[in-house]
This record gives sequence, structure tokens and C-alpha cells, in this order.
Amino acid sequence: MANTTSAKKATRKIAARTAVNKSRRTRVRGFIRKVEEAIASGDQKAASEALRAAQPELMRAASKGVMHANTVSRKISRLSARVKAVSA
Repeated sequence: MANTTSAKKATRKIAARTAVNKSRRTRVRGFIRKVEEAIASGDQKAASEALRAAQPELMRAASKGVMHANTVSRKISRLSARVKAVSA
């Protein structure tokens, strides 16, 4: 348990940041899920549109430090390849 005033404030700040980060991570997962569902349905147009909507969200998560930049890059790359494969 925090004893000093500054430690108590730090605890509050950490809780607030955690809530924001959790919200952002959940939002990103939702966008990824939409892309994967469109891929599963076999609709190439819907999948590419979902991917186009997901990319900025993923990049925002990377820039805000919620996810690592390389992780985001890898996810976008793999999703792009899967969307491209749907049309083939």
C-alpha cells in the first residue's frame, strides 16, 4: 500500500493509464476480429474494407505504446496476406 502522497498519486495515474490502454487494446481487437470474420466469410471486398479501417487503429495503438510497433507491423502484414489470399 502506498504511504506517501506522491506514491498515492502515482497509483491513481497508473490506474487511469491502465484503463485507457485496456480500452485501446479492446478497440484494436474488435477491428482485427472484423477483418478475420470478413476473411472467414470469403467476402474479399468486405475484408479489404475492414483491413483499411483496422490499419489506422493498429498504428495508433503502436504510436501510443499500447502495442509494440513490430507486433502491429506483423499483424498488418499477416492480415494483408490473408485478405489478398481470399481473392485468389
